[in-house]
Amino acid sequence: MEKMNLRKAYGETLLELGRENSQVVALEADLGKSTMSYLFKEAYPDRYFEMGIAEQNMASTAAGLALAGKIPFYSTFAVFAAGRAYDQIRCSIAIPKANVKICGSSCGLSDFGDGKTHQSIEDGNIIKAIPNMIVLNPVDAVETRKMVKTIAAYQGPAYIRINRNDLPVYTSSAGEYTIGAIYPVRYGKDAVIFATGTMVWKSVEAAKRLAAEGISVQVVNVSTLKPLLKAEILKYAAGKKAVLAAEEATVIGGLGHGIAALLFGEIHVPFAQIAINDEFGRSAHSYEELLEKYGLSSPCIYSKVKKILDP
Repeated sequence: MEKMNLRKAYGETLLELGRENSQVVALEADLGKSTMSYLFKEAYPDRYFEMGIAEQNMASTAAGLALAGKIPFYSTFAVFAAGRAYDQIRCSIAIPKANVKICGSSCGLSDFGDGKTHQSIEDGNIIKAIPNMIVLNPVDAVETRKMVKTIAAYQGPAYIRINRNDLPVYTSSAGEYTIGAIYPVRYGKDAVIFATGTMVWKSVEAAKRLAAEGISVQVVNVSTLKPLLKAEILKYAAGKKAVLAAEEATVIGGLGHGIAALLFGEIHVPFAQIAINDEFGRSAHSYEELLEKYGLSSPCIYSKVKKILDP
């Protein structure tokens, strides 16, 4: 399948928004060439604010710009976006519902070479816990473009997780992104995998292998982590023999826990989670090496589905 880079899609879409709307501004924490916000800087230097390695100040400044009627997008690595500036996001952005858009770049294990200090397995879970925040996790570059445009038009705070690497494209270029919508990328009747981000790709690979053995597995792209709509989850879980949730994040407080809570008392089928088991990442030679290490590869998903359907 065609692969495209999500960071590049983010930067190019931010540039496009800046061209269309003079109220769009960008803030950066000394990582513009990595997050790709530097594309905006080159075109609109007077609307670009380099805050240095000071995410707390960046969050507060973005809140002030929002109060002045601007549409601020601020970007940094996901581990710093959610961790360093938590109090500022909570008090200056979420409580007043400031119109600030946060890009947590190089999320999950995608920054494979820099180890546990730079790999963010908990950022989405942290931000989800803050009232008034929406949290998005695109599957590919095409969905990233749509999401960025959608949150620019959305009135209120939003957080988007951006993978560092090139990922296969599953999203059609037609239509717009709708916050809260989830959709199948592969159909099946025996089990359903609710997957997000990279795990969509890995789940599809596993589903293809399972299909060769006569096991039909549906894969649903859950790219809105919050709000997670109960009606959407129940719609795809209905009639299945098993339900799984797959995410490149810590198992605690993640997508799996959210789906389990929605299914409780509604649909009685075996349920399993594919996630990182309460531990930090580590440096590796490749992204694939880390996904295998933490049980997030397609063979790991294949084995999990087999086990839950035939314990």
